[in-house]
Amino acid sequence: MALQTTVTDSPERVDAVAQIWAEATAARDGAEDVAPLELARPLIRTVLDSSPRSVLLVADDGGRTTGFAAMEPWGRAREDQAIAEVRYVGVSPGAWGEGVGRRLMAAVPDALAQAGYEQALLMVYTDNTRAVRLYEGLGWRVQGTPVPHPRSGRLEQLYVLDVSGGDAR
Repeated sequence: MALQTTVTDSPERVDAVAQIWAEATAARDGAEDVAPLELARPLIRTVLDSSPRSVLLVADDGGRTTGFAAMEPWGRAREDQAIAEVRYVGVSPGAWGEGVGRRLMAAVPDALAQAGYEQALLMVYTDNTRAVRLYEGLGWRVQGTPVPHPRSGRLEQLYVLDVSGGDAR
């Protein structure tokens, strides 16, 4: 598999990653219904439209979009912020177990460093053990204690990563 990662914000790519987000979220949560594109697209667009410094990193395998990470400046002082928040990460359920998530997340530090960031943070559900293992294996560090998600009540853990040196393991 020749996986390539690209930074983009083309409308076609936004639709592809929004569909991946909807399918991956439904599969992760064991839901039968997948959110329609009309509901998923605004989530991704909100991140990309929040700042000119937002980053959409897309993983492709042979012309097929297989994963993504949508990132934006963290906090209120968005334009001069050195910290990026990884808001959404998704891998197409059909590509789970193929290393797409690992290769995608390993490309995040370089993409963020090139965009001028020094540190990244993300929140992950503590019961999403595949994601927790992935992030910890790539050097993300736990910060603080888990907190309930404001809508679902599921516990989330904050992770941080220094990206000023670029490449993750």
